[in-house]
Amino acid sequence: MKYISVAIDGPSGAGKSTLARRAAAEMGYLYVDTGAIYRTVAVGALRRGVDPADAAAVESILSDMHIRLAYDPKDGLQHMYLDGEDVSEQIRLHEISQHASTISAIPKVREFLLDLQRDLARNNHVVMDGRDIGTVVLPDAQVKIFLTASAQARAERRFLELQQRGQQADFDTVLRDIILRDEQDSNRPIAPLRRADDAVLIDTTELDLEQSLQAIVSAVRKGIAV
Repeated sequence: MKYISVAIDGPSGAGKSTLARRAAAEMGYLYVDTGAIYRTVAVGALRRGVDPADAAAVESILSDMHIRLAYDPKDGLQHMYLDGEDVSEQIRLHEISQHASTISAIPKVREFLLDLQRDLARNNHVVMDGRDIGTVVLPDAQVKIFLTASAQARAERRFLELQQRGQQADFDTVLRDIILRDEQDSNRPIAPLRRADDAVLIDTTELDLEQSLQAIVSAVRKGIAV
């Protein structure tokens, strides 16, 4: 059986996780949030007292880190486990975002996680989101989408999300962090954020959640039909 892979890339705060998860549910595919995997590595490093910016130190603890992705049938969501503990809530803390960006620029970390991501696509119909899915992780994906929005719109959405989770946040800080994350992700030497040549561009700046979802589902169905 040939499995179908949908790669959704885009900058921080573009709504990739929410939209990819809902699109996967609508089509009956497995949703894979790769950003959550990198966030888990960041949490693992911090818990071991390792600076995420110290590449050599991070590399030295990778083999000691046990990371697992699983789906809870009760909520239907992807859960991340670190050394046997469900850290799905901890990895969503705002301060982890910047550490995850730093961690993801380390070549050995990307190599460490690549097989895990590709194995999921080899054995399931998947919707996988991240920053280099269509260019590096799944370059042969049948459908590639580059999801984006203005920095201002992304900051507004992230700020609201943090508030809804009960986390303290300052809008100007959130906007500054998003702009910095864009710069880091686009200019890193390994697997930088960029739109694949054959990716469909979807800009959600002026779209609400439902309109964005339908734009993605429409692009996927059109791509599969080709």
